[in-house]
Amino acid sequence: MRWFEAWAVACGMALAACGGGGGGGSDALDADGDASEVDSAEPDDGTLRFPPGFLFGAAIAGFQADMGCPTLAPEQCEDRGSDWYQWITSPEILADPGAHMAGDPPTAGPGFWELYEQDIERLAGLGLRGFRMSLEWSRIFPTATDGVESMDVLRSIADPEAVARYHAIFAALKARGVTPLVTLNHYTLPLWLHDGVACHEDLESCRDRGWVDSTRAVHEIAKYARFVGEEFGAEVDLWATENEPFAVVFPGYIFPSADRVNPPGVSLASAEAKTVFNALIEAHARMYDALKAADTKDADGDGVAAEVGLVYAMTPFRPADPSEPLDVRAAERAFYLWNLAFLDAVAKGVEDPELDGEGVPRADLAGRMDYVGVNYYTRVTIEGTEDPLLPDLSALTTFNPFTLVVWEDYPRGIYEMATLVRERYGLPVIITENGVEIHEDDEAAASRFFVRHLTWLWRAIRDGVDVRGYFAWTLVDNYEWNHGMELRFGLFAVEPDDPAKARRQRPHAAVYGDIATRHGISPALQTQYPEPEAAP
Repeated sequence: MRWFEAWAVACGMALAACGGGGGGGSDALDADGDASEVDSAEPDDGTLRFPPGFLFGAAIAGFQADMGCPTLAPEQCEDRGSDWYQWITSPEILADPGAHMAGDPPTAGPGFWELYEQDIERLAGLGLRGFRMSLEWSRIFPTATDGVESMDVLRSIADPEAVARYHAIFAALKARGVTPLVTLNHYTLPLWLHDGVACHEDLESCRDRGWVDSTRAVHEIAKYARFVGEEFGAEVDLWATENEPFAVVFPGYIFPSADRVNPPGVSLASAEAKTVFNALIEAHARMYDALKAADTKDADGDGVAAEVGLVYAMTPFRPADPSEPLDVRAAERAFYLWNLAFLDAVAKGVEDPELDGEGVPRADLAGRMDYVGVNYYTRVTIEGTEDPLLPDLSALTTFNPFTLVVWEDYPRGIYEMATLVRERYGLPVIITENGVEIHEDDEAAASRFFVRHLTWLWRAIRDGVDVRGYFAWTLVDNYEWNHGMELRFGLFAVEPDDPAKARRQRPHAAVYGDIATRHGISPALQTQYPEPEAAP
């Protein structure tokens, strides 16, 4: 969330985040009928109806939501084996101004690890029938799996309490008719694979370098994918391998900032950035293959055992001055680097290992996508410059590093990005995140945000894009990475200093719940939150 503002500061983007989360069918990828048609069985009362089978839901991420249990002991609640836990609790990192940490302790989190039953009940109570969540690799395997290839041995070293808790969460979802969409890797890595603090201090000589040690990382994460596919395949059909891989690359190895930093938080390490970028591509493909092979159980009875995609942050770009060639070129190159280079590799089998715009065919990458999960928040306005920020990537980084950062509410962008997926890749779309920072003095802004974005998503479906679902970010206020609990995005508010971690439903949750239950946007909501832009 909001990590892209860091790149704006570095590369000259004028960014904008938007001002400010009834159910669909049982499977987001098996909508009944043509997704471009509204439900003809419903009366034409002016409601913008979504197609049968469309899945309305909400999303969380394990690291962000799990910590802060009200009664469980911290060692029972916290995932202490991840690089991100190390990052937010390390005295060296907390004392380093360049690490950009808010400093909130893990106990400030919302405690989903303990309160999952209540939160799933709240989700279902809004009429939502989809729940995007992540498994935490370091919870399941707190000790190294190097050299272990047998599934029986892997099962013996997996943490039984973590495995049992995930089974319990899936059971709670099933009991309420909620479909899980499960992300395997939402940024965090096990500490035995990535020592973020040591690599922050000395990337060249640290021992466990995460994605920089690409062969090891890809092999181990594919093994993890194989394990969870077998272990949870009877409960999950809808998988995502990685979340926003470019958000691992940029704020981790190129330009960490106060807006977003990822371990190891090193600056201008362009060679390592390319290594990590390519490792994440390889990892997705190998995780896809592992899940397809391991998950042979059809959880929902639709005849398909596993549908596997990727969650990718997609952003429209425009030149600050359309008549200025430098701005136009910078916008085109940024659009390619941000939106296309990774997806071209895993959907079309065209890899760009040097990130210089020269694609290389790779058959073992092609077709590793059943759908594209789109995270959408904002549009970027960009200026060009003659001087590259990163000489090693000069063909793609002619961006002005001094443009001021602003936020833009641009709901039409969700239409543009969904349409791009259809036209370039021919794949279904799931909106895996869309949300807005909540300001308590203007909570109506969040309702306006969701109605307008869902209106543009409805238009994309009307115009032929196969959109299967929409997940609001996020269910409850959570731990926003280096920001801790400073930023709020929840359909339900959580006060971090409340020992009970009580939830309060925000006004926009009821608005989104009305859309989900009605399976469409009512005329009243269209009137209350009119779209200032003309339809395409």
